Amino acid sequence: MMNTRHSGRAYTAALTNALIIGFSFLFVKIALQTADPLDILAYRFLFAFLAATLFAFPGRTGLRRIRSGAFKMLPVTALYPIAFFVFQTFGLLYASSAEAGMIQGAVPVFTLILAMLLLGERAGRLQKAFTLLSVIGVACLFAGREGAVFSASLIGILLVLCSALSQAGYNVLARKLSRSFSPKELTYYMNTLGFLCFGLIAIIRHAASGTLSQLAAPLGSPSFLLAVLYLGVLSSLVTSYLSNYALSRLEASRVSIFGSLSAVVALFAGALLLNEQIPAAALLGAAAILAGVIGVALSGQRTKNKPVQAEDHGANAVSTPSTDLRTPRPDSSSGDAKPVSAHGD
Repeated sequence: MMNTRHSGRAYTAALTNALIIGFSFLFVKIALQTADPLDILAYRFLFAFLAATLFAFPGRTGLRRIRSGAFKMLPVTALYPIAFFVFQTFGLLYASSAEAGMIQGAVPVFTLILAMLLLGERAGRLQKAFTLLSVIGVACLFAGREGAVFSASLIGILLVLCSALSQAGYNVLARKLSRSFSPKELTYYMNTLGFLCFGLIAIIRHAASGTLSQLAAPLGSPSFLLAVLYLGVLSSLVTSYLSNYALSRLEASRVSIFGSLSAVVALFAGALLLNEQIPAAALLGAAAILAGVIGVALSGQRTKNKPVQAEDHGANAVSTPSTDLRTPRPDSSSGDAKPVSAHGD
C-alpha cells in the first residue's frame, strides 16, 4: 500500500514535470526576442536560485549535508543542467529544432541502457517495446511538423546528441544519489551551481566584449521578465524537484519516458496559443508517444506485487519495484519530502 501511494505520487510528479517543460518552449521564444540564449540561461538560474533560497531552502542540516556531499553530487550537476544546456544551446546553432527534437526523443532509450548497465535495472519486453514506440513517436512528431527543416550538420547533431546523453546520465546518477540525498537537497545544489556557472559565463562574455553595462538591459522588458520567471521558477526549480522526487521513487528508465510528453504538450500549446498547424504525421507521432508512455507505466504494475528486498535506511525505508535502491532520506527541514512551493532545458 505504501509503495502504491509513493508510486502514484512519483508518476504525478513526472507528468507535471512534462507539462511544465512542454509550455516552457513558448516562454523561450518570448525571451529570445529580447536576449540571447546564454543570457537567458544566466537569468533563468538566477531566479531559480532566488526562489530555491526563499521557498525550498533545505535548512541548516540539509545545507551541511550538501556541503559535505558537494563533490559526490558534482557529476550530476555537471551533466544537468550545465552540460545539457551548453550542448543544447550551441547544438541549436548548427542543427534544426526538428533534428534536435528527434535526437532528444531518444533520451529514454539512452537512459534505459545506462540504467541497466550502471544500476542493474531490469526492463521487460513490454517496457522496451513501449519505450521504442515513444521514441518513434517523437521522431514522427518533429519530422511531421509544419516547416520542419533538416540541416544534416554533423557538428550540430553531435552537440545535440551530447545534450541528450547528458540528460540520460543525469537520470541515472540522480536515481543513484537518491540513496543518500533528499530531492530538496539535490535540487538546491543543482540550481545553485547552475546559477553560479551560467552567471559567470554571462559576466565573462559581456566583460570580454565590453558590453557588461548591457547585461541588465533585458530586465526592462516585462515580457522578458515574465518569461524568465516561468523558466527559472517553474521550468528549472520546480521541474528539477519533481524530477528528483520521481527518480527517488521510480526506476530511471520509467521516469525518463515521461519527458517525451513535453513534445506533445508543446505541439498542442503551439496550436492553441500561437495558431500553429498540426499535420497528420505530427498527430500520429503524438498518439504513439501517449501510447508508449501509458504502456511503460502500466507495464510497471506487473512488478508492484513482487516482493523486493530493500536495504534498511531507517524507519522510513520502503522497497521500490524492480530495484533494491533505497528511497531518499526524509527532508531534514520538514521530516518528509514535500513538493516545492512555486509561489512568487
